[in-house]
Amino acid sequence: MRCNRDLVLETSAVTLVPYRPEHVPTYHGWMGDPWLQEMTASEPLSLAEEYAMCTSWQEDADKLTFIILDSAAGTGVEAMVGDVNLFFHAWLREEDDADYAVAEVEVMIGEPSARRKGLATEAVRLMLDYAATELTTRKFVAKIKMANAPSLAMFSSKLGFVEVERDEGFQEIELHMTLGHEDATSAKARLAAVTRRPYDRNSDPNAE
Repeated sequence: MRCNRDLVLETSAVTLVPYRPEHVPTYHGWMGDPWLQEMTASEPLSLAEEYAMCTSWQEDADKLTFIILDSAAGTGVEAMVGDVNLFFHAWLREEDDADYAVAEVEVMIGEPSARRKGLATEAVRLMLDYAATELTTRKFVAKIKMANAPSLAMFSSKLGFVEVERDEGFQEIELHMTLGHEDATSAKARLAAVTRRPYDRNSDPNAE
């Protein structure tokens, strides 16, 4: 999405940066993992297809993505741990809803050593705060594989999502979170405390 293609959001735990070509090789390597493919319902792409996907993420109006960096590990590709995404599907919205009123949220920690450290929770919370404040998104939907117990626990216990449906065929659980006025105000206050800066590709010593 164009609104975040040059934006960095940074907390003490995670840094969210736009998905750029310098991130593609690491991301492509993660997505070769059959378990990640299953948990994210993703088909394997060639490296060329992944570069094309990177470009589309920057231009598509109905998708918002950030690469997650571990703030303690630096600002370059060596600090990459995963990604967090929002999809603004038209079929999620009611007839009178604004374009960005409802979003499906996904998060992946692709780096095995970075899992179970709270980075996914921090990244999702930051993404939700950003969408609630900048895009006035008020409802979030998560669809989690039944086998992915850590992700289910994170969305329900840590982020406050509520289970609304189980699909035995797809082995998925659908969870929702709807923000009221006070929730949106709190999200705006949290986002105001986050460091925001332009993305500088030259800050990554591994970028060509």
